[in-house]
Amino acid sequence: MTVTTPTRHVILGNGPAGVVAAEQIRKQRPRDSIVMVGAEPEPPYSRMAIPYLLIGKVGEKGTYLRKDPDHFKKQNIQEIRARATRLDTAGKKVHLDNGDVLEYDKLLIATGARPISPPIPGVNLPGVHPCWTLENARQIIELAKPGSRVLQMGAGFIGCIIMEALALRGVKLTVVEMGNRMVPRMMTEGAGSMIRDWCIKKGVNVHCSTKVEAIEVGSQAQQQSLIEKIGSAIGFGTAVAAKDGAPLRAKLSNGEVLEVDLVISATGVKPNLDFLEGSGLQVDQGLLVDDHMQTNIADVYAAGDVAQVRDFSTGEKTVNMIQPAAADDARIAAQNMMGQGTQTQGSLAMNVLDTLGLIAASFGQWWGAEGGQSVELQNKDEFSYMRLEFLGDVLIGATSLGLTNHVGVMRGLIQGKIHLGEWKDHLLEDPTRLMEAYLACAQSQSTWKLPSSSLQH
Repeated sequence: MTVTTPTRHVILGNGPAGVVAAEQIRKQRPRDSIVMVGAEPEPPYSRMAIPYLLIGKVGEKGTYLRKDPDHFKKQNIQEIRARATRLDTAGKKVHLDNGDVLEYDKLLIATGARPISPPIPGVNLPGVHPCWTLENARQIIELAKPGSRVLQMGAGFIGCIIMEALALRGVKLTVVEMGNRMVPRMMTEGAGSMIRDWCIKKGVNVHCSTKVEAIEVGSQAQQQSLIEKIGSAIGFGTAVAAKDGAPLRAKLSNGEVLEVDLVISATGVKPNLDFLEGSGLQVDQGLLVDDHMQTNIADVYAAGDVAQVRDFSTGEKTVNMIQPAAADDARIAAQNMMGQGTQTQGSLAMNVLDTLGLIAASFGQWWGAEGGQSVELQNKDEFSYMRLEFLGDVLIGATSLGLTNHVGVMRGLIQGKIHLGEWKDHLLEDPTRLMEAYLACAQSQSTWKLPSSSLQH
């Protein structure tokens, strides 16, 4: 009888991708060794839950990916709190910042992303924070009190989620976005401009085509410093700061100067790749992987925000930083780490966003394609919008705003690459007939069947 030696799996990252992969492996390989390394001193949690923490809908435990504190122990998944500093692919070793060295047979890199610090003078001053980690959230909760003056830099996907949480906390909020519209990387100009108008209507001061040029110490902090120096000089200790003014002053490219209590930096994120220098792994915008989620080096895989995966629509390699895609890619990576030969169909660009009650969605190649056709429907008074992109008789991209009943069908038609035939012309005349088009075309094409649950969205 042949005894198989248990495989040593090391997973770098304990976010959604790392957790899904670890559990997938454990489910099928009860004897294998699994070590999951997380860089933060927190249990595995979802960054997408942080806005709910900010508005008090959940406590910190509500952000945890698994609520049972002994979940991973029961699964026999070893957890290590440390950061990878170097990867030796030849020796199959991972070096950690705590001095440990982990040997692996199969390695999954799911180290996620980190916020980009914009090159702005004063961006490192106290009171300027990203909103990416639980520690960031704790700092923001202390400063973002009702009535506080808050400036947010960036109105992308993550920025809009943060913005909604801040608005619900009752702060006086100003949002500055360099692009000519809100969410420029997931919405057409018409839709993004409509989201801006909606936010302004809801009481958020929004500046598009604008950037923060500098952040300085504000009048309150200056007065505090002066009073403290005087008090110390005459022997009265620390004095109380003046109540007027603000700790920070932000200079905008449109000439405005804002005095604020808090600045939130939401200007984007980038994959955590620094520790891979000298590893021999191929890196572009992210860590390049094939359709099996394997890198250019055998036994090394990647998933989540760090992985650059084939795009479903274009075929080009792209970093698609959304949690559902991270989980899907992690399952595929885990299956291939177990030798199952599973292939991805490509990562579908898919964004659904709730901005102060206005639901927006975009799928696939929402920006269109050369030689394609499009149709746009909008009602600015009712804040409703739809745009469909076609190549031949196939729907390749879609954008919607305030029209939630079409979201599931949009995704299904795009992901199924359904040939619409004469129904393309019907949709060019009236894009709201998407459901009719699906019932007429998708159900008759055996290559794709939209799950019934998707029709409920």
